[in-house]
Amino acid sequence: MPVQAIRWEENGVTLIDQTQLPERLIYLTIDDYERLGLAIRRLEIRGAPAIGIAAAYGVLLGIKSFDNTSSKIVFFDQLERVIQYLKSTRPTAINLAWSLDRIRGVAQKNQDASIEKIKEKLLNEALAIHESDRLTCAHIGKYGAELLKDGMRVLTHCNAGALATGGIGTALGVIYTAVAAGKKIAVYADETRPLLQGSRITAWELQEAGIDVTLICDNMAAYLMQQGKVEIIIVGADRIARNGDTANKIGTYSLAVLAEKHQIPFYIAAPLSTFDFSIADGTEIPVEERAAAEITNGFGKRTAPVDIKVYNPAFDVTPFGLIKGFITEKGVIQPPFAENF
Repeated sequence: MPVQAIRWEENGVTLIDQTQLPERLIYLTIDDYERLGLAIRRLEIRGAPAIGIAAAYGVLLGIKSFDNTSSKIVFFDQLERVIQYLKSTRPTAINLAWSLDRIRGVAQKNQDASIEKIKEKLLNEALAIHESDRLTCAHIGKYGAELLKDGMRVLTHCNAGALATGGIGTALGVIYTAVAAGKKIAVYADETRPLLQGSRITAWELQEAGIDVTLICDNMAAYLMQQGKVEIIIVGADRIARNGDTANKIGTYSLAVLAEKHQIPFYIAAPLSTFDFSIADGTEIPVEERAAAEITNGFGKRTAPVDIKVYNPAFDVTPFGLIKGFITEKGVIQPPFAENF
C-alpha cells in the first residue's frame, strides 16, 4: 500500500493532514472527538470511506472517559451526542452515516453489558470497519483491473486512492492492482478545483507509488479526449442512489457528459457502503456547499473581487445513464442498475 491515511493507536487517532500535501507530510494524533470532527470538516481527513472510518474511531474518543462506575443513561446520552455531532460534519458522503449507524447498532445490541464491555465491543467494530474497507479496496482493485488493458491511459478526478480509504483506494486501487499485475498504465489526473485534491493529493500519491501520472487542469479534459489520449475514465463516489445516480466531487458530471460525447467508458469505483438504497434518485442526495473563500481566496491568495457572490457546491450528481458500470467489491455491476443492484 502506498500510504496509510488513518490508524488507531492507544493515545488516539493518527492521520495524515491532507491539507498540508504535497509540500509537507504531517501526521496528526487526535484524542478528542470534537477535534476529529473538525479534521473531517477541514478536509484534514477526507474521502468517503476514510471519513467513515475516522468517525467510527471518533465515537471511541467521545466516550473514553466513561467506565463501569459511570451512569449508563449518561453514557448512552453522550454516545448519541457524539454520533450526531460526527454525522453533521459532512452531509453528502453516506459512508459517514453508515459507519456511525453500525457503531450505534453494536452499542444498542450490547446495552445490558458493562460500559467497559460496550467500549470493547465498539472498538472491535471500528477496527472491523477499517479492516473491511482494506479488504473491500483490494477486491475493487481486482475486479476493476480486469477492465484495464496493457498500455491503457486512464483519466481520474479528485482523489479516490489510499488517502481516501482504509486500503489501496477505489478508483486508484484499480490502477495500483493493474500495475502490480504487470500492466503498463498511464494516468491523467484532473487538478480538481477549487481545493486541488487531484494535483495536491492524487498526483502526489501516484508519483510516490511510482505510477506514470500526468497532471492536467480540469478544463483540459475535453481536449484530451478529443485527441484520443483517454481510453477509460474511473472515479470514486460519495453516495449512490437506488437508480444509480451518483454524487462525487464537483466536476465529475462534466467528465461523464464529455465521456458520452467521445464514446469513452465512464466507471464509478465504490464500495457497497456508498450505496444508499433509501433514496430513489440523485435529487434526494444532499449536496454540501462550502465556504466562498475556497474560491475567492484559494490557498490564501485573493483571486476574485471583494464581496463577489459565490456558489461553491462541493459535489455534483451524475445521472445513471452516463455511467458504464460500478466497480464494487462484489464485481462490476452493469446496466440496468436498479435491477442488477
